[in-house]
Amino acid sequence: MTILIRGGTVVNADREFKADVLCDNGKIIAVGENLDAPAGAEVIDAGGLYVMPGGIDPHTHMQLPFMGTVTQDDFFTGTAAGLAGGTTSIIDFVIPNPQQSLMEAFNTWRGWAEKSAGDYSFHVAVTWWDETVHADMGKLVNEHGVNSFKHFMAYKNAIMADDEILVKSFTRALELGAMPTVHAENGELVYMLQQEMLKQGKTGPEAHPLSRPPVVEGEAAQRAIAIANVLNTPLYIVHVSCQESLDAITRARAHGQRVFGEVLAGHLVVDDSVYKNKDFVQAAGHVMSPPFRSSQHQQALWQGLQGGNLHTTATDHCTFCAAQKAAGKDDFTKIPNGCGGIEERMMVLWDAGVNTGRLTPSEFVKVTSANCAQIFNIYPRKGVIAEGADADIVLWDAAGTKTLSAKTQFSKGDFNVFEGRTVKGIPTHTISGGKLVFNQGELMAEMGAGRYIKRPSFSPMFQALNKMRA
Repeated sequence: MTILIRGGTVVNADREFKADVLCDNGKIIAVGENLDAPAGAEVIDAGGLYVMPGGIDPHTHMQLPFMGTVTQDDFFTGTAAGLAGGTTSIIDFVIPNPQQSLMEAFNTWRGWAEKSAGDYSFHVAVTWWDETVHADMGKLVNEHGVNSFKHFMAYKNAIMADDEILVKSFTRALELGAMPTVHAENGELVYMLQQEMLKQGKTGPEAHPLSRPPVVEGEAAQRAIAIANVLNTPLYIVHVSCQESLDAITRARAHGQRVFGEVLAGHLVVDDSVYKNKDFVQAAGHVMSPPFRSSQHQQALWQGLQGGNLHTTATDHCTFCAAQKAAGKDDFTKIPNGCGGIEERMMVLWDAGVNTGRLTPSEFVKVTSANCAQIFNIYPRKGVIAEGADADIVLWDAAGTKTLSAKTQFSKGDFNVFEGRTVKGIPTHTISGGKLVFNQGELMAEMGAGRYIKRPSFSPMFQALNKMRA
């Protein structure tokens, strides 16, 4: 399919400029003024619209088995919802059970993801350790294009990685040229505080944030940063939700340490008052970890994003319905953790970021696609409108409005953490792999159209770090 996008304003992370964009065979083949439309090409009038790289969500959980149930969105419905919101690629998580082979889990997730409508890649979690894990990490990097490994510092008695696992896995990642990533919460403290809340008779969703205060996130972030510093390993910290974690990242970066921070769209605009709602369905619908925080933390996160100490925006898209959340009706620790957002992320970021002057359009592109592509080594294939890049493109109407709601979302979840929020700035068209998949409200996602994206290792940079360590 050949598509000519005519008359728009191209926005990349470095600049914006008037240009036409010509796509053919899944690639951008020309960017310039007054391009001719080849015979048979579909021409899209982008007059008055921005033309930007398709969004990359670096943190999703499609079809995730978790806490005894499975998320509502599988890889087709979740990636299709992303296309409707201008997100054309995801990096999901393979999460092996303790003692399960990393390769076995990876092959399972690869099978599930074959139905994806948009492009996808994987982080692989290290949830336990022996020599087979060491070997599997090598296979994943060298044969399957995985260049990041996830470590949950929370979820005691399940998938929590202790300090010994962190040290061994970080060291192996450095050898392979892969990026360690962490979910930073002190799992021991969270478990203790959960039990304390239950002893006090606090069993509802309002106890969830009380059991996971900012200090337990800040401590874990600082500990992971310290371990990475000793080992000379770069580090990526997912869903930074509070001032304490951001401060730890900021200090490390000020001293030259290579630490990257991710923030969720939800943590930027939703505050912790949601847990005080007397309606269990509403309060439980917002239960995720780390939890939503107070407005002072939101302000800090925006400053971190503006100041360059937070680099990517994600969703942690993990959709459970009201019936699934009801498993924790009498015990908040049994509420499946997770919220949606892949469809809304870019609209929320534009509305709360660009429209308020916190972000420029080019900075918006940085934090929704370009930085992610660079950090995880798929730039300039992704994250830029340029000749040779993948034809993953979103056309954006800065004046368009939409009211976000579970009633109108494409995601299969029955809850929306942005319910009732009217945003200004919406996608009008999404092109994925050179095909028009969303057109002014009509979603034309194709099951299985998404491609698995291999992400090369960072061998030259990491070899230099190894020499420094020696």
